[in-house]
Amino acid sequence: MKALVILPTYNELGNLAPMVHAILDQGAMFDILVIDDGSPDGTGLLADRLKEEFPGRVEVIHRQGKLGLATAYLTGFRYGLSRGYEYLFEMDADFSHNPQYLPKFIETMQKTGADVVLGSRYVNGGGATNWPWYRRLISRGGSLYASILLGLGLKDVTGGFKCFRRTVLEHLDLDQIQSSGYGFQIEMTYRAVQAGFTVVEMPIIFEERREGQSKMSASIFMEALWMVAKMRAESLGKGRQPAEERLRP
Repeated sequence: MKALVILPTYNELGNLAPMVHAILDQGAMFDILVIDDGSPDGTGLLADRLKEEFPGRVEVIHRQGKLGLATAYLTGFRYGLSRGYEYLFEMDADFSHNPQYLPKFIETMQKTGADVVLGSRYVNGGGATNWPWYRRLISRGGSLYASILLGLGLKDVTGGFKCFRRTVLEHLDLDQIQSSGYGFQIEMTYRAVQAGFTVVEMPIIFEERREGQSKMSASIFMEALWMVAKMRAESLGKGRQPAEERLRP
């Protein structure tokens, strides 16, 4: 079985080549799809060179301008499903997500029977390095807010390192995903739980990016808060409650 690691990029010239090599070093089952949003620093050109260096293992999609994290991942999901991948990963290209965890995601999924595995900073064994206090506050507060309001029973719902079985993405209506920024991470997990899929958290250590600048902004954070409230209202309007018993600690 094969796994596709989806890497959205924008100005990741200093990170992309070592990241691609590190992912491919994790084993032959892992292929890579780079989705570049017209990076002015030449990231897209580098991605094309990596595709030539690793034919059949690295593919590239070029998009014109910054179209957003959510649309990049949705594009990657559709690409992976159309090519028969069994496992599809979301992952940052800046080394905040360590590629060495990739086999552990698959192992966790196979051992637990989970449909979605979340890389979690807030379960035993997880954590974050080199974060200022306000980043920790925003991250933990946002996860707590979303988990309580949506009844998810999860400790880290804002993280972007996760693995889906293809059956989850085939079942969900990807055209109905509404979030455009980091709220996308919350919404995808919420939709999976609502659909009856099993979600498991796996501890990871999140590392602050090695090169470049963070894409997080106040507007992205506020959009995530608004989307959580909207999803909660939709759930109440339909008379549905998130099923915590579908989750495993």
